[in-house]
Amino acid sequence: MSVDPGSPAPAQEEAPPRPVFDNVEEWVLERFLPMYRRTLGGEFRWCAQWWLHSEAVSRLTALWRSWEALRLEPATGIADWYHYLDSQLPILLGARGPFYQCSEDQHIEPHQAGAEPAPPGYWDVASPPPEADQGPDATAEG
Repeated sequence: MSVDPGSPAPAQEEAPPRPVFDNVEEWVLERFLPMYRRTLGGEFRWCAQWWLHSEAVSRLTALWRSWEALRLEPATGIADWYHYLDSQLPILLGARGPFYQCSEDQHIEPHQAGAEPAPPGYWDVASPPPEADQGPDATAEG
């Protein structure tokens, strides 16, 4: 079968654009830290070993991935991204955030809250947990 020389070439799928940064560390070191400078101590905290804080890694990864996607959106993409950033910065860098015990020069491992596993069968749908007023902590009325 021959192709008519006057017909348009078959459309080829465009490859998705490559990310600017290969991983969250590159984004933090090359974009986030140089761009969003703050005087540290007091209101703003940072840890040079930020990658040891799983909450910070999760939040920074979310910011990086959303930045990579929204930078491609015409008109308001980056403006929309700033809504994500502005809601994360007070938590990420705040005095009560994941770096609350650290300084720029010293990492201090944050305390992890303790938890006990639920008793066997507690999460089974067939036997739901007791109502709040029927559990072992309920006080007897008398």
